[in-house]
This record gives sequence, structure tokens and C-alpha cells, in this order.
Amino acid sequence: MSKPLDIIDRSVVYDGFFSLEKIRLRHGLFAGGMSSEITRELFRRGRVAAVLPYDPGLDAVVLVEQFRIGAMEASAGAWLLETVAGYAESDEPVDAVARREAAEEADLELQELRRVCDYYPTPGASSELVSLFCARVDASAAGGVHGLYHEGEDIQVHLVPFEEAMDLLANGAINSAMPIIALQWLALHREELRDLWLDD
Repeated sequence: MSKPLDIIDRSVVYDGFFSLEKIRLRHGLFAGGMSSEITRELFRRGRVAAVLPYDPGLDAVVLVEQFRIGAMEASAGAWLLETVAGYAESDEPVDAVARREAAEEADLELQELRRVCDYYPTPGASSELVSLFCARVDASAAGGVHGLYHEGEDIQVHLVPFEEAMDLLANGAINSAMPIIALQWLALHREELRDLWLDD
């Protein structure tokens, strides 16, 4: 539900791999009128595409494992099992980002793409918007280490049977939002996808 928003001042306080803005604002209230002036920091991030590659014949998904700075203090370690994902470059369509990242991170060619949802992972602090997909793939040769060396990527590719992926989800071994949402969506739509994609 949209309400008035009054931006009083905004400034970039950090500009590096990501940028951070400091914003002074007032916003509309549910009871009517405007809030008092508040200050917020906004972690400015671009549009993201994420994709869960699924092979209906093998009934298996492809997950990637890589180091994540945000999880470096986690008891289980900073290497997370995730979907393929990457940032859009300028006005690059998100489906093109999904295809590019699948090739770079997992050496996979995506066939049919199904949109799962668009969502804001941390809207209290970040502008990042994720477009999440599930894609049909031939994963018979999936595996190995991939990624772009000049971007510091070191990505291990795993071919995971569907039931094993569900076990990893249930026991907390998969603990970031993109694969959790994608795998839950796949659990709801798996039979439909197998009926559709195995008939082609």
C-alpha cells in the first residue's frame, strides 16, 4: 500500500564493490499524517537473478557451493550450498542473467525457464531485488569447479537428487534464502514439471 514519502536529504557514504547511502526522510503513517524525520542507511545493491537448475529425468537439482563472507562466523562454516545467482549488468534482462550465470558458475545450458517469484531478501536495509527461477537442464555431466577467476570465484558444483536436497533443507544444511525458497517451490511443482518436461 503506497503512502507519501518525503526524501529530505541523501548522500553516498561509501562507494566500493557495493554502495551505502545515508537518507533522511519522512513517510506517511497508517493513522494519517507524516512521521517525524528519521535517518536510515541503505545498502544499495542491484537486480539479482537466481536459478535452480533441475533435471527432470534424473530427478535432481544442481547446487553450487562457495565461500560467503556474511557466513564466516557461522558454526558450520562460510561455504554455503546455494542456487546459481548473479547481478544484472545495467539493463540486462534477468532471464539473460540467469543463463549467463548458469554457464559461468556451473557450466550449464538452461533450457526452459520458469519464474518462481521476485522478492526483496532484506528490505529493511538493502535495495536488492531477486528474480528467482527454476530451469530445466541436462545435468548428466554436472560437476567440477567453476567460476570466473578474475571475479575471485571458486565454485564447486553438486548434482543432488531431489530427495537428498529435501533432506539437506530439512536438517538446516541449506541455510540461505534463495535455495530455501527455490527448493520449497520445486517441492510444490515437481510433479507438474516432470509431467511437462519429460513429455517433450
